[in-house]
Amino acid sequence: MMLKSKFKLATAIGILLSMLSLLVHLFLANYSAGGITKYSMHMDGVLPFGQRPRPRRLWGPLSKLDHLHPFAKPRKPYAAPSKHNGFIYAKIYGGFEKIQSSICDLVAVARLLNATLVIPEIQATTRAKGISPKFKSFSYLYDEDHFIGALSNDVAIVHGLPKDLREARKRIKFPTVSPRNSATPEYYITEVLPRLVKSKVIGIIVNGGNCLKSILPASFEEFQRLRCRVAFHALRLRPQIQALGSQIVGRLRASGHPYLAYHPGLLRDTLAFHGCAELFQDIHTELIQYRRNQMIKRGTVKEQLTVDSVSRKMAGLCPLMPEEVGLLLQALGYPPTAIIFLAGSETFGGQRTLIPLRAMFANLVDRTSLCSQKELSDLVGPEDPLTSDLPHPPPPKSEKQLIEEWKRAGPRPRPLPPPPARPFYAHEKEGWYGWIGENDTEPDASPIEFRRQAHRLLWDALDYFVSVEADAFFPGFHNDGSGWPDYSSLIMGHRLYQAPSGITYRPDRKIVAALFEDVSDHRYHPPRNWTIAARQHLNRSAGVEGVMSSAMLSRPVSFLAHPLPECSCRTPKLPVVQPVKDSNGRPLFGGEEECPDWMARSLAMASAKKSEPQNEDYEDELPEDDSSPDTQQESDRSDTNKSSEQDEEMDPDD
Repeated sequence: MMLKSKFKLATAIGILLSMLSLLVHLFLANYSAGGITKYSMHMDGVLPFGQRPRPRRLWGPLSKLDHLHPFAKPRKPYAAPSKHNGFIYAKIYGGFEKIQSSICDLVAVARLLNATLVIPEIQATTRAKGISPKFKSFSYLYDEDHFIGALSNDVAIVHGLPKDLREARKRIKFPTVSPRNSATPEYYITEVLPRLVKSKVIGIIVNGGNCLKSILPASFEEFQRLRCRVAFHALRLRPQIQALGSQIVGRLRASGHPYLAYHPGLLRDTLAFHGCAELFQDIHTELIQYRRNQMIKRGTVKEQLTVDSVSRKMAGLCPLMPEEVGLLLQALGYPPTAIIFLAGSETFGGQRTLIPLRAMFANLVDRTSLCSQKELSDLVGPEDPLTSDLPHPPPPKSEKQLIEEWKRAGPRPRPLPPPPARPFYAHEKEGWYGWIGENDTEPDASPIEFRRQAHRLLWDALDYFVSVEADAFFPGFHNDGSGWPDYSSLIMGHRLYQAPSGITYRPDRKIVAALFEDVSDHRYHPPRNWTIAARQHLNRSAGVEGVMSSAMLSRPVSFLAHPLPECSCRTPKLPVVQPVKDSNGRPLFGGEEECPDWMARSLAMASAKKSEPQNEDYEDELPEDDSSPDTQQESDRSDTNKSSEQDEEMDPDD
């Protein structure tokens, strides 16, 4: 009897402990699901005492570029236009990078024609039904009032046409023009200005993002500075985007460590234009080829449908894959705990293409892992519900209907019915997967897809802000040769203007492809000389040599990708850098004017307040890249890189 009572007591205690454990787990689950679940950074490799130092070789600043400072104010007599020739309204098509570039060009065109510019219309937002009424068109991305006020001394800008002209526009009373890519100032003076003077209103439709030539004659120097004032000062993102972007930057730096921003550049249109379909497999190759076929029919692509993607990649015409970027960052010496922010609203291939990079760097994060769903929803604003374009399941049948069907089914015995069809999940009917397996023709964009395109503008704008503020930036595909502004080049140009001494890598994809071709069989365990070669190339690309070589390709396409030397000045009492010019004699780098005295004094005061000791490289990092090549090679041989084990393997050919 005593034994039974002890057994019952033990059983009761066990049940009580189990219930207590269940309540604790339920409480923790409810608590974690209530708000934002913050991403936990993996910091196993930090130093045991104090804050981890910032090696200048990895995080900057670069001493060879710290003499440059942003200065886009007019430097010549620049009176406001006195004559008013009429109004210009504009419609802009394309993604964030095309919108940003087009607005800068339109302001310069309005100044050139002495016209009043109506706030441009962003078509990706105007054709999206049901988006938040709080933010319409231009104000969906930018601060409209700040844009008008910041340019009040340059161009007259209004929210809309006067009422009588607005009614006439609805009746299509005014002419419209669609300038070709990189139109010259002479085109606007000879072709557009007479029509503007005659009708007093003209519309400009911008499709490619470049409605004004990037490189202008020397007499248009102030127009180039106007472009800089628009892009880097007047085009301020709306307060909600800036606030959330600042929160993301704060969360990335909350651990006291710097972060690197990385934009893969894996966009379906870009991959199709350059013929990089064979870099992917299965359904993604079909999707790229389908889009390339569409471009051929429209005349955008003048080549054949099927091209050799391998030769294209060896020529530097295809983006660097995330796996290759991870190996390059390892070769540079970034530790596995380095924080990497993934920028961009689209990464073609999805999370599968990011698996190798995430395996090398555990702290690969994006906006979705740093923000709660509520924060992102608040950024979008209240929206009207739309009917889903997903297939709806048939309505359930009542018991009476089932009995009637059973009676009408025929004589017994009956064969077993076929098994029910596999259900289609939501992700299989969204976007690409909804049609590629069933149809040969891509359907027209649905209202939900138009809304997603508007949302992508927000995500691109948010990631743009975070990437510009990053301690280092690595592009996956810049200077793509398409003739259109690209997202990475826009970020690189903004960083070159705002903080020239910051680390911004500009890899030559042709050289990188040749490097990977040499170690195609043992990428993850390359010889020591390969690591040194990759490191030296990337370090050079972040310095003066990389700025000059990148300018040769980016400046003819987009002035905002390389706003030097017009929009910068150099610190006085420093040696003048020898100007570097392109083949036509136009300056690309060097020869900047001295900063004015008031600016030099403020810079001196700022540097005095910031007189904290520079963090030196610690023992597992390589020395700063400013040393001589001989010293650098000796130190490269003597150090050990904790972040990549492949450096310990000796080259069998040495």
